Amino acid sequence: MPADDTARPPAAKPAKPAKPPLITAAPSISLGTAMGTWVAGWLAGNLAGSAVISLSGTADRAAADRPVWVSVASAVALWIPQLIALVIVSRRFATGHPLADYSLRFRPIDLVGIPVGVLSQLVLLRLVYWPLQSGWPDTFSNKHLEENAKDLYDTAHGFWVVLLVLMVVVGAPFVEELVYRGLIMGAARRRVNDALALVGAAAFFALIHFRPVEYPGLFAFGLVLGACLIATDRIGLGIVTHLAFNATALLLVAH
Repeated sequence: MPADDTARPPAAKPAKPAKPPLITAAPSISLGTAMGTWVAGWLAGNLAGSAVISLSGTADRAAADRPVWVSVASAVALWIPQLIALVIVSRRFATGHPLADYSLRFRPIDLVGIPVGVLSQLVLLRLVYWPLQSGWPDTFSNKHLEENAKDLYDTAHGFWVVLLVLMVVVGAPFVEELVYRGLIMGAARRRVNDALALVGAAAFFALIHFRPVEYPGLFAFGLVLGACLIATDRIGLGIVTHLAFNATALLLVAH
């Protein structure tokens, strides 16, 4: 007789595929944390810079009358605490990889920042200041606009010119783009839309230089630097643009 099929146990149902693990966003730095980082780094840096000036024995002199080595040393003292703060916050609140957290990447196309920076100095600033110089020729004269850079350049001679160039053309763009675009604007873009982040970071970048006569130009150039970040999602293009902008300014005052 055939076997009784009804005695067979029912076939096991195929197991359901396991649900894929939830994908969580990489930790990132909030706007509040970014601003707190800036405050801490800026205060510590200014204290360190002031200490350098005091120890140099030139605290009673105007900035234009100090030796260039004092300007270079105080700038480095200002930057180091800011860079340390960036590293600490990256490890504490983000991925722990500062290059990624602050979008510090370069591509060959970033070399286009050289003509962008040169044109920003030679064309954009002139367009910004042309109506201001027409209305307030004494306040916004070229002499006042170039005074800071010219005073700094006039203090440098021989080997110190090289250090001055490294400070203005390499150091300042690198640190400022890390702080104002990589940290602050990057955090702002995660909190608000790109347009608000762009304008806010550019305004803050201008104001923090504490040179009212330079505010219009710095704000306009800050918009260019912010646009570089938005266009590429990295600060490499902005650093190259900033480098070319500062180098052109030095060449103009050295002429």
